Amino acid sequence: MTYSGFLLCFVVIPIIILFTAIWRKSNKLFWLATFIHVILAVIYTTPWDNYLVATRVWYYNPRLVSGIVFGYVPLEEYTFFLLQTLLVGLWWQMVVRRINSTGKFQPSQRLRYTTSIIVAVIWLGAAFIFLSHWKPLTYLSIILFWAIPPMIPQLFFGADILWHHRKLLAWTILPLGLYLSFADSLAIKSGTWVINPAQSTNIFIGNLPLEEAVFFFLTVAMVSFGVTVLREKESRSRWMEIKDHIMMRKRVMS
Repeated sequence: MTYSGFLLCFVVIPIIILFTAIWRKSNKLFWLATFIHVILAVIYTTPWDNYLVATRVWYYNPRLVSGIVFGYVPLEEYTFFLLQTLLVGLWWQMVVRRINSTGKFQPSQRLRYTTSIIVAVIWLGAAFIFLSHWKPLTYLSIILFWAIPPMIPQLFFGADILWHHRKLLAWTILPLGLYLSFADSLAIKSGTWVINPAQSTNIFIGNLPLEEAVFFFLTVAMVSFGVTVLREKESRSRWMEIKDHIMMRKRVMS
């Protein structure tokens, strides 16, 4: 399977189907949030993925890509950053139209602080393992090292908002994480790309490396968290409170 064939079958076609189903019923805030996440995904993922390919944590079959390479990574991989983020946003929009959160929103500063601290500790552990150059955990640790930093401010700012919308997030993250993991397993089986066994745990779910499943579930969660927080009314009022607090501190200091 060529990389472009993988993108067409498993990403582009679902995007077209979802876009056709929701584009007339989506508001400008959703499209703005999705566009922001697409741009951030490309910018944030590019150096990380180039490092992975440069150090042979994973590598692609040169016969199954276009041959157009930027840095160490083929054009198709950059396209995948963009398209996967768009796919997550469209799927989220499809789900949100069918699942509404029930009950009254309960702000919880304790939940925000606790979850962000726990996740930060996990990140420190991943960073230690990565910097220790423990080869079998290289890929897993660098996924966590890369994926967790954007999630910490998301949780610190809105873990209570995310918990309020837990049903929406579950129906976004679980099905799409499973779908992308399945698609990835087919690409690995066909030799489109290869995960270096010397730098991975060699724990498999079928023929899917554990690290790949972790990657897809985390990336879907990152985008889902971001879009959920951005569209929530509580987020806007919370941001205004933070802004007012910062302005007040500036006045006091001046």
